[in-house]
Amino acid sequence: MAEVQLNLGQTQGISNVTFAPAPNAGGGRDLLVSSWDGALSLYDVDANRCSTSFIAGEGAAPVLDCCFTDAAHAVSAGADRTVKLFDLASGESATLGTHKQPVKCAEYAALQGAVVSAGWDRALHLWDPRQRGGAAAATIELPDKAYTMGLSEGRIVVGMAGRHVYVYDLRNMVAEEQRRQSSLKYQTRCIRCFPNGSGYAVSSVEGRVAMEYFDEDPAVQARKYAFKCHRRREGDTDTVFPVNALAFHKGQGTFATGGCDGVVMMWDGEHKKKLTQYPAKATSVASLAFSHDDGLLATAVSYTHEAGEPAEAPPPDQIFVRAPSEQDVCARGAQRA
Repeated sequence: MAEVQLNLGQTQGISNVTFAPAPNAGGGRDLLVSSWDGALSLYDVDANRCSTSFIAGEGAAPVLDCCFTDAAHAVSAGADRTVKLFDLASGESATLGTHKQPVKCAEYAALQGAVVSAGWDRALHLWDPRQRGGAAAATIELPDKAYTMGLSEGRIVVGMAGRHVYVYDLRNMVAEEQRRQSSLKYQTRCIRCFPNGSGYAVSSVEGRVAMEYFDEDPAVQARKYAFKCHRRREGDTDTVFPVNALAFHKGQGTFATGGCDGVVMMWDGEHKKKLTQYPAKATSVASLAFSHDDGLLATAVSYTHEAGEPAEAPPPDQIFVRAPSEQDVCARGAQRA
């Protein structure tokens, strides 16, 4: 499968894309797309068509994040302060709960059977999808606004304003398990956890990515590092682009980064090696996702207002799906084997 562009509707600002955790009834791979125009849409990637679409945000309020609880149900988190659950087949929806301010992040913790949400109200909530509109199963007060979350089996990692990064054990939500400061100097953009559960990657607006480890043993902490990426050299000028998106290949442990330069790069973090770089898109990469079987990589291209309001209309939103080659995603050790 060469790179294919999905047939999108008129979306206005893609906030997130994520693949379903299992094939659909026809054996295809479904992609959930949230956007700033209040829409939550489901695409059958293999058939290249939109299966269903909802106005998830009250009054078309922006939908800031989305996730699946299973292949048939999806969750939206939005600027209308709500966390909603959607039955993708029937179209029915229900409000799981509300925040006091916009909800920026949502993840589904399958082991706990809980939806985790965090927002600009400095609150982290756990919701039971079987209970609609009631109180949260657990609530944690955060030190600052939440910007991003990464899920790793029993842990959730929350990246916040002020470069705060807190790690929580979802089995014991009394207090944070670890309290950290991002090793990157500027605002956090994205956090995603390693597939093996040993740590996480964090990206920032300064064109850098840091690799961090949960184990606080000094020998393990000595392995953490940060590297530069998504930079463009033109003459004597070095332009630095925010790194908006991260996505891990579960089988290989390698990962993709996407920046405001419109570029997607693949990395072998274990061996500190860049694997490949795909041609630049018309505008920023807003979100990245690998399919449940690692066979496809979805790239959402959408202007992220890093340069303020454009003088002219920005390029339209686009989603590209490609099947990365083995060379693109295999860790260096695997390529040598």
